[in-house]
Amino acid sequence: MEKYKILVAEDDKAIRDSIGIYLTNSNYDVVYAENGKDAIEKFQNEKIDLVIMDLMMPEMSGEEAIIKLREKSFVPIIILSAKSEDYDKVIGLNIGADDYIVKPFNPLELMARVNSNIRRLYQYQNSNDTADYIEIGGIKLNTLEKNVYVDGEKVSLTSLEYKILELLMENPNRVFSIDEIYEKVWNEPAIEPKTVTVHIRRIREKIEFDPKKPIYLKVAWGLGYKFVNPKRRN
Repeated sequence: MEKYKILVAEDDKAIRDSIGIYLTNSNYDVVYAENGKDAIEKFQNEKIDLVIMDLMMPEMSGEEAIIKLREKSFVPIIILSAKSEDYDKVIGLNIGADDYIVKPFNPLELMARVNSNIRRLYQYQNSNDTADYIEIGGIKLNTLEKNVYVDGEKVSLTSLEYKILELLMENPNRVFSIDEIYEKVWNEPAIEPKTVTVHIRRIREKIEFDPKKPIYLKVAWGLGYKFVNPKRRN
């Protein structure tokens, strides 16, 4: 069985070590970083499958490190932070994180989120779809290579963004509630449904000509979201 490698970036040694114990006991390999700069260096030298990132760290903050990581990689990132306001969570997700856990945290919840993100990564990399691609309007989704093209130009999506887009494109014109999207993509009850809205916004920024006036990824007010073909009457 493949062992996945987790990078833990946390400046508090006690917290860092305790997370490492839980991960090791769950059969993960662990790489440690004391700050954002150290995390970038470790990431470049190791094959990392998931990152747990504190935000308030010396030398380079977690936010800066996430932005740099997202320039070249779409590895799952879980933020672990004492910042608990909804605004902080939205900012963290907007800069590229896949999940957000507030300190003090329940170790069992952290492990559940790690396992869930790793499971999605595995499914994303090893999915055996019967169709080679889905194409609606100018959006083409290659289900074998897990790539997305907009008017022939390849765009980069994270695994979560891809799975949301795939769900909606596989069911054109069907309205999915936020809770439905969360449950189908995250494979768990809708614990943090607000994250769906953030990911939808990020998808729009990548596939829409004008994200503020989307022609593909539409909102059904009070109901949810749907994917439509702008060349047809919907």
